[in-house]
Amino acid sequence: MSGATTETQPYTSGEIRTIALAIISGIFFGGVATGVAFPTLPLLDEKLVISAVMLSVILSANRIARLVMNTPAGTIIDRIGARKPMIFGLFTQALAPFGYIVGLKAPSVIVGSLPVFGEVSLPGVVFVLSRLFWGVGSAFVFIGAFATISAVTTAANRGRWIGYMRGGQSLGFPTGLVLGGLLTDLADMQTAFLVAGVLALIAGTIATLVLPDVHGGAETRSASIRELPSLLAGRPTVLVIGFGNFTVQFLWGGIILSTLARYASDYDLELALLDAAGVSGVVMALGVLTSGATTLGTSRISDRMNDRTVLTVPAFLSMGAGFLLIATVPTIEALLVAIALAGGGIGVAAPALMAILGDLTPGDELGRMGGVYNVMGDIGLSLGPLVAIPAVDSGLGYQWTYIGCAALIASCLAIVSLPLLRNPAVSTTAVETD
Repeated sequence: MSGATTETQPYTSGEIRTIALAIISGIFFGGVATGVAFPTLPLLDEKLVISAVMLSVILSANRIARLVMNTPAGTIIDRIGARKPMIFGLFTQALAPFGYIVGLKAPSVIVGSLPVFGEVSLPGVVFVLSRLFWGVGSAFVFIGAFATISAVTTAANRGRWIGYMRGGQSLGFPTGLVLGGLLTDLADMQTAFLVAGVLALIAGTIATLVLPDVHGGAETRSASIRELPSLLAGRPTVLVIGFGNFTVQFLWGGIILSTLARYASDYDLELALLDAAGVSGVVMALGVLTSGATTLGTSRISDRMNDRTVLTVPAFLSMGAGFLLIATVPTIEALLVAIALAGGGIGVAAPALMAILGDLTPGDELGRMGGVYNVMGDIGLSLGPLVAIPAVDSGLGYQWTYIGCAALIASCLAIVSLPLLRNPAVSTTAVETD
């Protein structure tokens, strides 16, 4: 693959800073808005009198929509530039929380009945549609953010700003979780949803005022998720980087999130007066904070290295050590250390992989390759919960499930790190001095 064509873009360090901060604020506020709504969504079955299956559909609808939209969104961004699609995505996301409010106000009318789902209510339909809107919008936001930052930066400063973008994404969601829980307890669901919508609108407004139009004009035909194999044909490096993203999302957003509370409960782990649910919340918060801190802390370092891939080696080793520790030492102290190791490794690996993708991708393919990268991550997020619980409940148990996770991470050293280290195109030729 040829190097990115973005190296000649005439953006000053001040312009890059303004553009990147606008994107980061948009992603952060979008993450806060997602987090604000999330503590209330699992309670909807009681509030709206809907089935558990329908609640599961509501919770997963945004992820399904994003998975389907990633590649078409990338194609659109390559054709017309990133500005309009990203602004569209931010304001589309903003519709979702206001849709939640409409769903709360909608009469509990049964609009039909489906196999497995049972009776489907009008509020349930409104919430599903709202979550679908959020998923469509987030596809444009994440890919547009990657494409824009990759287009306005060079190999000398790309790691820094992509790292900051990932840091904003990582820290926005947990901030929203805390804010959403407080708002729901102190006020009500409607207030939490209203705040989420306003924050999302603020993100869209900031982007509208600041974002430039970059790298559009590619002559491409429409793409869908079914055409993912053809997009990867002849681009083995993108597949390698995508596998790294798949592994990170599969293990962190899938396995850990799905099993942590049960792990704490089954091993009777306690932290002060907290039970299993409280322990899992504190532990995940530690992991997210560690991930965000290492992302911000190592972003500049990757720009000062001849090859960013070197960072993935200690990152994968740290993640593997974390999962092995969870598997072999089921104590609260070991769990805290393990999550810090895993979160720290992810905080280093994820932005490094994105920066490498930006370094290697031609400017007229940033949207599509960013879409491919996101698709593989979303596949990991979707498969993780489907694999986690059956694996733990089978003969594997927690120990062998987590050992298997460590083995998967170890495979990344051979499948991801080694090929990238051997690729002469994966290197930075300048050192950032700003």
